[in-house]
Amino acid sequence: QVQLEESGGGLVQAGGSLRLSCAASGRIFDINVMDWYRQGPGKQRELVATITRGGRAIYADSVKGRFTISRDNAKNTVNLQMNNLKPEDTAVYYCHAMTTITYWGQGIQVTVSS
Repeated sequence: QVQLEESGGGLVQAGGSLRLSCAASGRIFDINVMDWYRQGPGKQRELVATITRGGRAIYADSVKGRFTISRDNAKNTVNLQMNNLKPEDTAVYYCHAMTTITYWGQGIQVTVSS
């Protein structure tokens, strides 16, 4: 069974940094796109950053210049380096992978205090 496992979340003060990691395991092949989404309290899930197999990355305007997404195709992992965190970044962050089917991690909490 395919599983996406997130790690690296937690509580930080504004201006701090966190690095989220997601590892895909199980019988999964030819992952086209890997992404990070987030869902803040009372909000819809939104795309934070996406990266293609070739390494092309696109970011939400709200995180440009602060977050960096990367992936290791051989290990089926995707990371999100988050710098200069703001309270509005507080959310549950979800790893996502797409082949011919879409897969989601269970989500990991990031809380940024003022």
